[in-house]
Amino acid sequence: MDADGGQLGVLPLREALRLAEEKQLDLVEVAPQAKPPVCRIMDYGKFRYEQSKKEKEAKKKQRVITVKEVKLRPNIDDHDFNVKAKNAIRFLKDGDKVKATIMFRGRQIVHPELGRKLLVRLAGEVADLANVERTPKLEGKNMIMILSPKLQPQQQSEQQTQPQQQPSQQQE
Repeated sequence: MDADGGQLGVLPLREALRLAEEKQLDLVEVAPQAKPPVCRIMDYGKFRYEQSKKEKEAKKKQRVITVKEVKLRPNIDDHDFNVKAKNAIRFLKDGDKVKATIMFRGRQIVHPELGRKLLVRLAGEVADLANVERTPKLEGKNMIMILSPKLQPQQQSEQQTQPQQQPSQQQE
């Protein structure tokens, strides 16, 4: 293939290199597994630069989801629970996952149902913002539940309005 994207056909290696040198470009092997191998005449430095720009642009669009932790005890007071729930809500609004941990001490481990009840209460508090990704599970002396954020209301409304607009445009 030449620099404009046109097909040059099957050429000997020396002739392809001569063509690339005449145009002051590089001969780059695109598909080495093909029979015969496919090569393209292009400016390789410019190609690499454009590839790195595309990769950087893709990285900018990515959102790294972190896991924030909220630690509770089985005998927590209502006000303290509300503070922890507000922190969990704030984390979920930021788009982060929340790991809710109940830490049992000593003989408290005998009553895991208290911890499960507390985690279910927390899940109820944040039900409009989060999905329960992992249900409460006892791991050693800790009970863990993971909450993941739901789609933002703005994103949901955008997705719902787009399909509705298209049929109305077709009717007109």
